Amino acid sequence: MKIVMSSVNQYSRLSRHRFQSYYPNHVGMGFWKTWFSTSESVTANRATLFEEHTAGIGDNSNSGKDHIVFSTDRDIDLYELEELCDAVGWSRRPLKKVKKAIEHSFLVASMWQVRGTKRRLIGFARATSDHAFNATIWDVVVHPHFQGQGLGKALMKYVLKKLRHEEISNVTLFADPHVVDFYKTMGFMPDPEGIKGMFWYPH
Repeated sequence: MKIVMSSVNQYSRLSRHRFQSYYPNHVGMGFWKTWFSTSESVTANRATLFEEHTAGIGDNSNSGKDHIVFSTDRDIDLYELEELCDAVGWSRRPLKKVKKAIEHSFLVASMWQVRGTKRRLIGFARATSDHAFNATIWDVVVHPHFQGQGLGKALMKYVLKKLRHEEISNVTLFADPHVVDFYKTMGFMPDPEGIKGMFWYPH
């Protein structure tokens, strides 16, 4: 029996979460083509531009539009990240540990609202990995003011694309009951062989 072990963070109790898995090898190639053969830039609701841009985030010339920008830069202001987590009601964690978690993550993804030369952190996610076969996504957060606009899906799509680029074949995450359906729309599914995750808590 495969055992999945995970530490507990302060803002989520994994004991009430469902283990969700994403198996690219079990999904038809047509699905992948629809995800990854499209242009990097997608225009949404006439006002928001989705684009991958990991450097020079503030230097877009069209200051009349808000741009949504994705980055894998790990140099994130921890206080700004804390404000984002506060906005969704997560309990605060020691910044020293948050910094360490980011430093030791396989992938760090951030999402920014850019208006002229100003930028604002509105989304974040990270993943740990064995650097070969498996990765687990953690800390997915989108600011409440930007929820319901497809930005959570865009952030997850960005993370999955980056993981697939590194030839990671199995991706897992832990989902609260109220977001399980959201992850299902992204291709995640409950463990098809039954829940195999097990947890150890310090006593």
